[in-house]
Amino acid sequence: MTWRLGDLTVNRIGFGAMRLPQVGAALAPKAKPRNREQAIEVLREAVRLGVNHIDTAAFYFSATRSANELINSALSPYPDDLVIVTKVGPSRSPQGEWLPLATPPQLRGQVEENLRQLGRDHLDVVNLRVSGLDDVSRHFEQLAKLRDEGLIRHLGLSNVKPPHLDQAQKIAPVVCVQNSYGLGHHPEQDDFLGVCGERNVAFVPFFALAGANKEAGTNAEDHEVTEIAVKHNASPAQVRLAWTLARGPHVLVIPGTGDPEHLRQNIEAGDLRLTPEDLTRLDALHLNGG
Repeated sequence: MTWRLGDLTVNRIGFGAMRLPQVGAALAPKAKPRNREQAIEVLREAVRLGVNHIDTAAFYFSATRSANELINSALSPYPDDLVIVTKVGPSRSPQGEWLPLATPPQLRGQVEENLRQLGRDHLDVVNLRVSGLDDVSRHFEQLAKLRDEGLIRHLGLSNVKPPHLDQAQKIAPVVCVQNSYGLGHHPEQDDFLGVCGERNVAFVPFFALAGANKEAGTNAEDHEVTEIAVKHNASPAQVRLAWTLARGPHVLVIPGTGDPEHLRQNIEAGDLRLTPEDLTRLDALHLNGG
């Protein structure tokens, strides 16, 4: 199961690095740093298991851990087929507090920061993460200039709406859209997912394992998901990932974890084949908001 981000071929199950620097709530200012050796081993094991698409950002850090630095330490010199996708726009102070969205001229500094932390001379894919912008044109034009300079290979978008994709595609090719989505999680994104497929743009959900219950702060799992998981001798998380992948060949997933066993389970979800009956039940659950 592969997809092409421009001229880069990636396996459809990737790895999200957001949770690597800390234990518990991701991106919380006072989160406990994760054991460094464990984080490095998870990254190396991911690549050993076939992951060649890693999602990261310079603002993924805790008090003493940086996702980009961990990736650099664990995987450099990088395998030829490894695609590292990062994002720019947001930033955090050294204390972990969120700062205002970068202005277009500030994006160069953010790109250079990612290059420095990752130890690269170019970035494979850079997503412009949008927050509060009605029009992304000026920001995307700046990233297109950096692409023309050779600092970036391909461009994408994150946390966007359909008009943002229209605006960006008038400026430069867009290889991926990364939005919050999953089983029972933002079903209003279904139409946008379809638009991306029609335009040959990868749709990359983040929080694909969250679901409405977990987003609300509970750990309850839906009965339908659990029942289907038992039938297939799988975990509920694997069912959620398999359903997400079944939404279309252009859909990629980037589940993140600091646990080696969860990592293996996430990757094995690519081998889970849900039946048409399973998918019908899960689709109904999805439309009801999980």
